[in-house]
Amino acid sequence: MDRRSFMLATGGAVAATTALGVPAEAAPGRDPFGQAVRFNIISDIQGDLADFGKALDDINVINPRSAGLGVAGDITPRGYDFEYAQVRSTLDKHPHPRKVAWAIGNHEFYVPKWRDPDTLAQETWPNGTTEDSLFRSFYNFARRNTVYSETSFDGVPVLCLGTERYAKYHDPKLWDEVWISDRQFTWLEQRLAYWDRWRKPVMVLTHHPLPNTVSGTRNKLYLNDYLQADRLLSVLGKYRDVFLFSGHTHWDLTLSDWVTRRVVPGSGNLEGFTVVNTGAVQTGWVDDGKGGEVSLGGSFNQGLQVEVSHRSVVIKARDFTTGTWLKQITVPLRDSL
Repeated sequence: MDRRSFMLATGGAVAATTALGVPAEAAPGRDPFGQAVRFNIISDIQGDLADFGKALDDINVINPRSAGLGVAGDITPRGYDFEYAQVRSTLDKHPHPRKVAWAIGNHEFYVPKWRDPDTLAQETWPNGTTEDSLFRSFYNFARRNTVYSETSFDGVPVLCLGTERYAKYHDPKLWDEVWISDRQFTWLEQRLAYWDRWRKPVMVLTHHPLPNTVSGTRNKLYLNDYLQADRLLSVLGKYRDVFLFSGHTHWDLTLSDWVTRRVVPGSGNLEGFTVVNTGAVQTGWVDDGKGGEVSLGGSFNQGLQVEVSHRSVVIKARDFTTGTWLKQITVPLRDSL
């Protein structure tokens, strides 16, 4: 059974590229790095609310004063309003950071595959569901009016990116491919340049991984997720202290390429930027040795803790099921070299 069939059936070496999003409230004159800022990142909840609750509980144990929680997409299994409400309810029932940065994922656009919540009907896609309604559901949940946003985790800028079209509404040959508008690209360029002038590391959250970066992204399944991959790489690749966190693959954080450094030719940045796999809350996957992937089965619930100081960014991979650390990496910042 392949990944898409599995999801529908259920209803639902160091290189690093890290992109951080920062809101306007993080005043440039303030130095947030007098003390280390710690926050957490997860992705791909996809209806696994029990494991989402476990992740929140474990985060409260290891980082009770977490400055924020980043969720890198696939918040819901399909994008129904009641599914968003279930996520919000689970969040409210467990201890959690006051600030949460939500990125949109492809599963937020899966309502059109269903005639009703109990009846899969891909042959009659989109089953009366409009593209606009899917975005409205996300906006209502995330409490904003764009897919892209900037948030401050105690002075650390965190940028969320996302598709502004669900591709199949615009080209019947496509499905989940990411399309980014000129406006979002301009915003991203301006925010990265702004924080670079203030010599701040930036965290960027996006659901889909960029090709040839972290685990799974050399697999044919993930080589074409972005319709403008080269343009996005050219923007991110200019900045040494950008950290890009991506989900979507669910590939195991124990793999050696869970973090990678991506150098973009012609960017002028010969050291590249850091890219990090976020793991997943729901179901782990690995390469099947045949150009595809296979489910790991059993319990799987992984995520990250990030610690930003004036000298470095420490990224730690966590198994929320066993309550154990899997590995960690320290990335020196430009001013520390």
